[in-house]
Amino acid sequence: MKKISLIFSIEAISPSLTGIGRYTWELATRLPLTPLIDSIRYIRQGRWIESPAVLLDAAYRSPRKTWLQRKEPSQITAWRLKRQCRGQLFHGPNYFLPDYADIGVATIHDLSVFRFPETHPVERIKQFEANFQATLERATHLITDTEAIRLEVIRTFGWPAERITAVSLGGANVYQPRSCEETAKVLSHYGLEYGRYSLCVATIEPRKNIDLLLDSYRDLLSTVRRRFPLVLIGNEGWQSEQLHDRIKACCAEGWLHYLKFVPEADLSVLYAGSRLFVYPSQYEGFGLPVLEAMASGIPVISSTDPALVEVGGDAIWQICPEDRVTFTRVLDQGLEDEQWRTTAQAKGLARAKEFTWERCVEQTVQVYRKVL
Repeated sequence: MKKISLIFSIEAISPSLTGIGRYTWELATRLPLTPLIDSIRYIRQGRWIESPAVLLDAAYRSPRKTWLQRKEPSQITAWRLKRQCRGQLFHGPNYFLPDYADIGVATIHDLSVFRFPETHPVERIKQFEANFQATLERATHLITDTEAIRLEVIRTFGWPAERITAVSLGGANVYQPRSCEETAKVLSHYGLEYGRYSLCVATIEPRKNIDLLLDSYRDLLSTVRRRFPLVLIGNEGWQSEQLHDRIKACCAEGWLHYLKFVPEADLSVLYAGSRLFVYPSQYEGFGLPVLEAMASGIPVISSTDPALVEVGGDAIWQICPEDRVTFTRVLDQGLEDEQWRTTAQAKGLARAKEFTWERCVEQTVQVYRKVL
């Protein structure tokens, strides 16, 4: 069986690994261990990188080093790259393929830039306007995180169904159920009690419906909010200034804790120590936080977004997040209904086992073989 020489783009890897960065990291570090991969070379912004790990190194991120790595390649460099990539498979795991990619596979995580452009910064929209169509024209095959996005790409761009494959993401082993004793030290550091808070992990931006979550949580009885405060974890995103003002006000009322970015070692403990995970996102390509919560043995309430429905199945309680009254009622029931909670925990743990990075890598390599 012919082995594969792969060029893998690591543009999305940065110290705060979330979403696409996590996907890129897992593939970048696991693919070299796959028997069918004969060789793998990493590239970032037109420069060869020895290892993806250096992108997480503080020395690499010094001002001078960052400038060097972001320097645009000259025409000569671009010509050399095109020659060096000729005949080799190139995977762009973050939407785009450069013009020097020869045999190209691109991963399309979602189409939010096209469906909800108002939720993205102008620079990102311009990037898609300038480069996305060219990527589609030079791509040999596309990958999506879910069947829902696969069908959306086919409908939106008329992409041939046989040239696009849905490959599910995986969950890290660090996300698992933990006892009160196992979580005590970390929870104490954040001023939290085991099983006494709800959790939402999401970038603070309009598409995540944080506004509606705050509205619905405020509608709970004050006794419920005091007993089970809401913990919000997420980096600041696009168009979030007014939302951050609301977050500050809710924190001042005592029922919301905003922790911003949390290291993954702590994050996995915060998942396991929560009573309920809430994810009302308007639109997702996959929804890793939902998978991480299920793997942690935590009941999940999510929106009815098709990708989240696909990932969570009947293990999660799916509601239309625009219905504030129903949302509040379901939040209350999710916190108090022990019968539903027990069932949801068992179903979630079983569901989460179906999604692994090992499976993701295996199916990605199958796509490579199909292309070659």
